[in-house]
Amino acid sequence: MTTLENRPNSALLVIDVQNGVVEGAHQRDVVVANVAGLVERARREGVPVVWVQHSDEGLTRGSDDWRIVPELAPEDVDPLVEKNYGDSFEDTTLETVLSGLGVGRLVVVGAETDACIRSTLHGAFTRGYDVTLVSDAHTAGDKTAWGAPPVDQVIAHTNLYWNYQAAPGRTAGAVEAKDVVLGGTS
Repeated sequence: MTTLENRPNSALLVIDVQNGVVEGAHQRDVVVANVAGLVERARREGVPVVWVQHSDEGLTRGSDDWRIVPELAPEDVDPLVEKNYGDSFEDTTLETVLSGLGVGRLVVVGAETDACIRSTLHGAFTRGYDVTLVSDAHTAGDKTAWGAPPVDQVIAHTNLYWNYQAAPGRTAGAVEAKDVVLGGTS
């Protein structure tokens, strides 16, 4: 279990499911629907939903591309963390938010698999969190023009290697949305 003391709670961490990030992404509608289902379940079960929203030169704060997709609706009580780097912890309020909620375990969904998802998975794990990746609730855009593998292979590889992450006192894994246990371990 988590190496963070007095942090028994879980949170659903929704990363960068923004118009400009997921537009044209691999299986966008399926992934967004899976995220929406998990958000609904988390709220029903009293598990905090923490939203992360990226901005940079290409994703201007306040623009339509920057906004969270219309299928998802953060509630006023949901923490929203703004970021400018891949790792959602880097130079943000995320650690303070999670600490205040007593969270030591994260269930991670969102975009992009080969950027902010990977950076945040590793950032959380090295900071002492247990981290579950929802294998069918993350996506990315096609980067084959720059030499990357096709997106389905990027997603499959990330799911595979995250199942085998290990570190003292922490757990990691990837599970399908239907198998996620929000309030405990998956």
